[in-house]
Amino acid sequence: MRKLAALLCLLWVSPVSSADRPNFLVLIADDLRPDGIAALGNPVVRTPNLDALAARSLVFTRASCSYPICVASRAEMLTGRHCWENGVDGMGGKGLREGETFWPEALRDAGYDTWHVGKWHISGRPSQRGYTDVAGLFSGGGGKFWKEGQADRRGFPVTGYTGWIFQSEDGKTLHPELGVGLTPEISDQFADAALSLIRRGGEKPWFCHVNFTAPHDPLFPTREGAGRLREAAIPVPTEFLPEHPFDHGNFDGRDERLLPRPRTEDSVRELRRDYFAVIEDLDRAVGRILEGLEKSGEAENTFVIFTSDHGLAAGSHGLSGKQNQYDHTLFVPLFVSGPGIGPGRTGAMVYLRELFPTTCDLAGVPVPESVTARSFAEVLKGESESHHEAVFGCFTDTQRSIRTADGWKLVYYPKIDRWQMFDLNRDPLEMKDLAGPGGQSDDPRFEELKKRLEDWRRSAGDPLLGASR
Repeated sequence: MRKLAALLCLLWVSPVSSADRPNFLVLIADDLRPDGIAALGNPVVRTPNLDALAARSLVFTRASCSYPICVASRAEMLTGRHCWENGVDGMGGKGLREGETFWPEALRDAGYDTWHVGKWHISGRPSQRGYTDVAGLFSGGGGKFWKEGQADRRGFPVTGYTGWIFQSEDGKTLHPELGVGLTPEISDQFADAALSLIRRGGEKPWFCHVNFTAPHDPLFPTREGAGRLREAAIPVPTEFLPEHPFDHGNFDGRDERLLPRPRTEDSVRELRRDYFAVIEDLDRAVGRILEGLEKSGEAENTFVIFTSDHGLAAGSHGLSGKQNQYDHTLFVPLFVSGPGIGPGRTGAMVYLRELFPTTCDLAGVPVPESVTARSFAEVLKGESESHHEAVFGCFTDTQRSIRTADGWKLVYYPKIDRWQMFDLNRDPLEMKDLAGPGGQSDDPRFEELKKRLEDWRRSAGDPLLGASR
């Protein structure tokens, strides 16, 4: 009945016919820092295709995931709901709750072909979440083909994507001949799959959702990517530390074992050398897809969205992984280009989960009732310069944060009752903590930020209500 009501609403409300609607090409990287692209300030990596896309896009410099880990962030994007609403919160939940309307489902019901390419990292299968077709589906289920004892170029044991494999939509046909786990060719394989769909096209408008694995570990760059950077001078991040000053809630997690302790400048340089090389491979794959879009004749009627599910520490603040609340991890690159969008940059604060209602608005499709995220279409159209006065983050039961539009950040660690506060206007790299252990700070901003954080936790349904002090 809910779907029938939504369809009737569409027939009555939408002024745009299916044939006149735009296409959407959504390209999502995995673990890409907000400074991982040359156009966003990276002095080492070469990303000409992403730079060109940025030059013709509205570039969001303060786009945020709210939960810095793959499964939760992607579930938020697909549902348009916060993790505490959709059930994927890393706190013992059983997965996605019933009653969700998924991003591709909403567009499919409005007359779109909806295509999935690449990484699949939530429960169910793509066809159960609203996708009408898949190509290059990459997911778990190939464990019997996995060879134990594999290591990356630096000699670290491979612990990510073990047993992942290309497969049919129903998972019954596996393709070990295409590789098991990550390989140097995988970004190109995803590009091939996306191009097969774009070239085929059809009579309907389309939504093509391409989920890359790059630059997630294990880092296996192509010869071309690794070769250029082999002798390059790789700087360590300014905010490098040998150790994070305390247990942030994932101190011994898998990601944090990818760098030896204590961190050394040499080990961080080598990690980032391969990380940058895989980003360059990703850039070439994105360039191929964008070239194919141009050749298809559909480019002028297509919104292109490029982003990542979250960032990564990669040696910043003594950390290796993404399970933290620093800007290098909560923030992501976000480029949006398409009909009626002027190029430029905006500091408007937006969430990744807001892509769902935003694309609905751009397509003239009613936003489903289950979606609680706010569309930022007004920012894209130049009708507004701001969106949120603050964005909030969380991770399991160990981290909560608020970051304000005027440049203040407060992070709370409930397990150890510890606070961090940063004045990002004076300290953009979050190197000077203004709050001592236990929240000792005389700054008047401290109590104000604590209250705003607790108010948000209450309104958003934080399972740890009452944990802050």
